[in-house]
This record gives sequence, C-alpha cells and structure tokens, in this order.
Amino acid sequence: MNQEQNPSEEQVKEEQVKEEKVKIPKEFKEKTRIMSTGRRKKAIARVQLIVDGKGRFYINGKKWDQYFTTHLHRLLISEPLERAKLSDKVDVKAKVQGGGITGQAGAIRLGLARSIVEYNYSLRSPFKKAKLLTRDPRAKERKKYGQKGARRRFQWTKR
Repeated sequence: MNQEQNPSEEQVKEEQVKEEKVKIPKEFKEKTRIMSTGRRKKAIARVQLIVDGKGRFYINGKKWDQYFTTHLHRLLISEPLERAKLSDKVDVKAKVQGGGITGQAGAIRLGLARSIVEYNYSLRSPFKKAKLLTRDPRAKERKKYGQKGARRRFQWTKR
C-alpha cells in the first residue's frame, strides 16, 4: 500500500530516462507553428504553417506535387501563399482525410488561408475579397424517397 502512494527511486529514474529519450529537435522548438482547419465537401484538412521556413510543402507526408498531380489543384492550393508572397518563406504541413482530390485541395486552401491570416492579420481584407476565407457550402444533395436520386425521378411509362 505504501509503494502505490510513494514510487520507489528506481521507478522515478525510469520515468526520467523515458522523458529524456523523447527530445524534440531545436529546429522545431524555436519556430512558430500556426494550426488551422479547413473543410470542403467531406474533406477535412489540418494545416500547420511553420514560420521562418524554406518553402517546403508536405501533404500527408508526401511532397505536395506528388500528392496533387494536376496543375489545377496545385494552383488552387498555392493561391493563398502567392497572394501573401510567402511561398518561399514558410513551410506547410497538412494532414487531409475524407472526400476526393478536389475537396481535399479546397480544404487545404481554406486552412492555409486561415493560418496565414492568423500570422498576418492585415491580409484579412484582401483574402476576404478574394473569397479565400469563405467556406464553400456546396455538398452532395441527399437522395429522396420515391426517386432514383436527389432529383432524378423513376422513368414513367404510359402503357
């Protein structure tokens, strides 16, 4: 009973050793990280903006040009960075799940724009005018009963 309340010296030393083994590199400790979330259709993106970076961009552990192969998606994602002129001054890490490729690109774009505004608030009004901070509410319409789809009816035959 006494051992449960007061841990022995060996247990304390083991815990200290475990804490010492897990050390975060200095490079990541000193840099400012801004976290934000973006959503589009069924996709959810958690975006980290790392200030004083080298222009690296990773999505789900891959380089962004490997993850998004089409030029349109790359343009969509890079728009907030280009408007803020931060494309080579910050690093971006994003984790995306759900939805398709276009929905994921839109979610990353919104999350990135939100984190840039958090970093530099003076960019809020130009981003608002460019509709970078507006969540796109369009999503798939549900199927209705008595119909083949959301709007499609069953075929009607006269005879």
